[in-house]
Amino acid sequence: MDLSAYRHLFDLSGKTALVIGAASGIGEAAALGLAAFGATLACADINDTALAQLVTSIKEQGGQASAHTVDLTKQASVNELVNGLPALDILVCTPSVNVRKPLLDYTEAEFDKVVNLNLKGSFFAMQAAGKKMSAAGSGSIILFSSIRSQVVEPGQSVYAATKAGTLQMVRALAAELGTKGVRVNAIAPGVVETPLTEQIKSQPDWYNAYAQKGALGRWAKPSEMVGAVIYLASGASSYVTGTLQLVDGGWTAVDGRFTPPL
Repeated sequence: MDLSAYRHLFDLSGKTALVIGAASGIGEAAALGLAAFGATLACADINDTALAQLVTSIKEQGGQASAHTVDLTKQASVNELVNGLPALDILVCTPSVNVRKPLLDYTEAEFDKVVNLNLKGSFFAMQAAGKKMSAAGSGSIILFSSIRSQVVEPGQSVYAATKAGTLQMVRALAAELGTKGVRVNAIAPGVVETPLTEQIKSQPDWYNAYAQKGALGRWAKPSEMVGAVIYLASGASSYVTGTLQLVDGGWTAVDGRFTPPL
């Protein structure tokens, strides 16, 4: 390859990207990032108002975007969304919910709430996108897992199980669709300032403890997840599939909360 070919590794011009969960947090940042690199965006969420604002913002900045209402917990809704797109080159799926409480105190309704969105919703999105991309012979599917797929703490049982399950589905689908030209990967954020983490952000001791757990000593902004999204969506990662891309500020690398005197 000559130098000009390398300069275009991250170019997404002519690609159609579907971002499910685009109305807020990491999904919103991912949509903006993909648009910045030239992709045509299909922005999907259950929050119509915030979604419309995002699409307007992308268009005002010269990007191409459309808004689509979707309920990730309903297979028919997801299938209608994906099948209604004229083309699909990139899927990014971010929505998650958490109920933080001891495993022994979990109710069936709480269990179903977390599993239905995080795990079953991810399955619906992966399956629909996988079928469409397989038929086209190419595509990149990007699911959001979590550091909780690797490490856990009290109160994170069901959430962690869904994130580990999502990762295993990603690996399985990568193995199944590799010969069809479809790549499937997962991103594992550390602690990110999003609506999902409002409960922690509102408690200074908890917030600061999480900040100090990672090597960088701080939380991430949603925009700091965009680099991994662009990499996995683009030709820069053409030989990357079935992986977990950690974007955790060193959380999983740092052992314990005590800094020994050196």
